[in-house]
Parts: sequence; C-alpha cells; structure tokens
Amino acid sequence: MPLTMASMGKENLIKRIGGKEETKRYLESLGFTVGGAVTVVNAIGGNMIVNVKNSRIAIGREMANRIMV
Repeated sequence: MPLTMASMGKENLIKRIGGKEETKRYLESLGFTVGGAVTVVNAIGGNMIVNVKNSRIAIGREMANRIMV
C-alpha cells in the first residue's frame, strides 16, 4: 500500500519506490531506501511529516504515493 494509507505512529518497512529514476534518486537522497523503516508522524491536507533514519521530513501526497510500504 502507498505511504499515504499508512497509520500514524506505526513503523512500516519500505517495500518499493516507484516513479521515474530521477524521483527515486531524490527520495533515496532523503533517506527513503527499500528495506528502510518509515513512520508517519502527522498528515495534514495530504502532506505528510514522516520519520525516516532519525530525521523528520515533510513530503507531499504525490511523493508519498510513490513510496510503497
């Protein structure tokens, strides 16, 4: 399921990152790697704040939909 459907506060493992190669590289530079853990901290109006590799990162709905957990 996409990250946008994950419940808040629960740790999820990233199974796949979709999109163009450029998008995948961008997300990997932020710390989103396959097999890595990600936790949704807050979701406001489709935008999300997530905890990945001990850092909080804000991403938009479009990017979050490309991250499968």
